[in-house]
Amino acid sequence: MADAAHGAHAHHFDDALQQREASTLGMWIFLVTEVMFFGGLFTIYVTYRALYPDAFAHASHHLDVRLGTFNTAVLITSSLTMALAVHSAETGRRGRLLLTLGLTATLGAVFLVVKAFEYADKFTHHLVPGPTFAWPEAGEAPHVQLFYSLYFAMTGLHALHMVIGIGVLTWLILAARRGRFGPSYATPVEVSGLYWHFVDIVWIFLFPLLYLIGRH
Repeated sequence: MADAAHGAHAHHFDDALQQREASTLGMWIFLVTEVMFFGGLFTIYVTYRALYPDAFAHASHHLDVRLGTFNTAVLITSSLTMALAVHSAETGRRGRLLLTLGLTATLGAVFLVVKAFEYADKFTHHLVPGPTFAWPEAGEAPHVQLFYSLYFAMTGLHALHMVIGIGVLTWLILAARRGRFGPSYATPVEVSGLYWHFVDIVWIFLFPLLYLIGRH
């Protein structure tokens, strides 16, 4: 097993550099598959939004743009702390690595808490697709329900990725406390950073698509 002290590499790699390059390539391939997955959802959303622009705009106005904006700021800040964590690992600054990983995980948790409040509000106002869904305009209701189906699918999938990311960050923190990472071995932090930035970028697209329809 690789560690910061010895810069060792797994037996099936020729050296630590090859291991790092393979790990990075593997993460990029994984992210490409994620782009394709989210891309399908984005395509479905854009298609139905073009078909039912008024219903989607009216439904969007029931989302709390202030909370969405706050969460956007939270994730942008978490991208900064994650980038600092990668730099800290590469330069062997263990204390700052632990701090920045902890801040990134905390910001991710804040995002999820805010999203939970948003979901709770939708349940309170019967805006969750299903038998209890309620909308004042009967003719528009099916299309509004379609918007919220996509809203929960897209933001729910994104939230799941956030939960996974926080789990990975927790493992990194535990490993960093044992001195696993340093200038000679920071690959897990680097590839985790790629994943975290990807999840943040997905939200950067979700926010205007879902929250800012028809707003001036």
